[in-house]
Amino acid sequence: MSLQMVSIVSNSSLLQPGFSLLNFDGHVFFFGQKGWPKRSCPTGVFLLDIKQNELKMKPAFFSKDSCYLPPLRYPALCTLRRDARADEYQYIIHGGKTPNNDLSDKIYFMSLVSKTNKKMTFQCIEKDLGGDVPEARYGHTINVVHSRGKSMSVLFGGRSYTPLAQRTTEKWNSVVDCLPSVFLIDFEFGCCTSYILPELQDGLSFHVSIARDDTIYILGGHSLQNNTRSPNLYKLKIDLPLGSPAVTCTILPGGISVSSAIVTQISDTEFVLVGGYHSDNQKRLVCNTIVLEDNKIEIVESVSPEWTPDIKHCRTWFGCDMGKGSVLLGIPGANKQLIPDANYFYILRCKGAEENKEEELITQICSQTSSEDPGDSTPFEDSEEFCFSAEANSFDIDDADTYNEDDEEDESETGYWITCCASCNIDINTWVPFYSTELNKPAMILCSSGAGHWVHAQCMDLSETMLLRLSEANVKYFCNKHVDLNKGLQTPQKVMCLKKQPMKPLRKKKTMKLSMSTKKSFLRRLFE
Repeated sequence: MSLQMVSIVSNSSLLQPGFSLLNFDGHVFFFGQKGWPKRSCPTGVFLLDIKQNELKMKPAFFSKDSCYLPPLRYPALCTLRRDARADEYQYIIHGGKTPNNDLSDKIYFMSLVSKTNKKMTFQCIEKDLGGDVPEARYGHTINVVHSRGKSMSVLFGGRSYTPLAQRTTEKWNSVVDCLPSVFLIDFEFGCCTSYILPELQDGLSFHVSIARDDTIYILGGHSLQNNTRSPNLYKLKIDLPLGSPAVTCTILPGGISVSSAIVTQISDTEFVLVGGYHSDNQKRLVCNTIVLEDNKIEIVESVSPEWTPDIKHCRTWFGCDMGKGSVLLGIPGANKQLIPDANYFYILRCKGAEENKEEELITQICSQTSSEDPGDSTPFEDSEEFCFSAEANSFDIDDADTYNEDDEEDESETGYWITCCASCNIDINTWVPFYSTELNKPAMILCSSGAGHWVHAQCMDLSETMLLRLSEANVKYFCNKHVDLNKGLQTPQKVMCLKKQPMKPLRKKKTMKLSMSTKKSFLRRLFE
């Protein structure tokens, strides 16, 4: 094993506990940032570019027919294929925490729809389920099993908030273990079925699950009810005949009492177990090799790497599988660095360089390696891990698209839940969508007065037609407070006067003066 340090070039504050990594065609994508996405990357999904031990983040894109995927922390995710050996796959994402610390019970399918040299476009679809739908949770696992030509997803474990009827003021946001039920999800028909097995007595979270064909092995995990880490090794076998599925559970010897451990695959039948905790304050520095052969599992202790002094002496550590026998490990560095919430990162390679080649991974791994935030109300139980589940490669992509957090405005000023005006009535606890374009955030529009500020469209009494027109047109908008001021500051438009041609004066008629003798002569001739 070899251990090598990597540096985060920028945006290290986005790499906070609870996010996940998705691997599409060898490219690794970051998902699940802490806080709502900002304008530089509204999707909240980033491409992780690792070159020469440096990591950069670049915004990703979604197709127009995609649903909105919120940044979920601590979700359960795995890959779904048509069969165990299919090349094309998509990710299943279930549960997790939203930036508002609400728990999600939704399930999403995320797939790659187009790929170019500089742009990869995803599609996200929300699936509706019926039957015994799992409650909202986090810290659980989901796997896909294949039996008799059929495929089903298996969901187990996790934590959820205390039911409303049991909450008290002092422990309003406290969490509890979910019931140890096993959920079988048939996505073809959109139905769920729960199973209660006598071998599973206590709820588990932040455990490791490895799926192979029709069998799932569950190792370790933490139970809040009795504050223990289970030493049991559970074997779930799912048979999918033409009729009802059959689910059985067997407790095997040779388990490990650990939580928040990380598993990476080094061959078709071999895995390496790294990290985790023996107890709340004791890290597990021992590594194990897991071998799956002939429907059997064997766990043996393997050679551990030479851990650095920083890793040995830190209280917590975190990380997850990067694929192809590599693990990304991190230790908190907030007390040592000038940047708040910054961390040190290492890449642990469990295979030799000559073995690090392309290979098809038939076995699926779902390792949930995370726990609570420092800001959560629950006490610290496990490490604050990231959820890495993909391989990090070098990408020959233009650095011009690299996300730069310094370009963002302060979220406290441009957040969606600010008090935009004196009559603002947008409350994060009571808000419901008003416009058809809203999902989980209120629509906002920029007022161009002065340096500019954001206001809620609903507080400005904008109709949906006007809001769409303003978003499409390249015009400046002024809120109700500054619209009159803006009008007063406007310079009146200069009116072009028409040039009038001067009128010519009337000429006076010339009159002839006649003498008296001439007049008499004229009258004489007139009467003759």
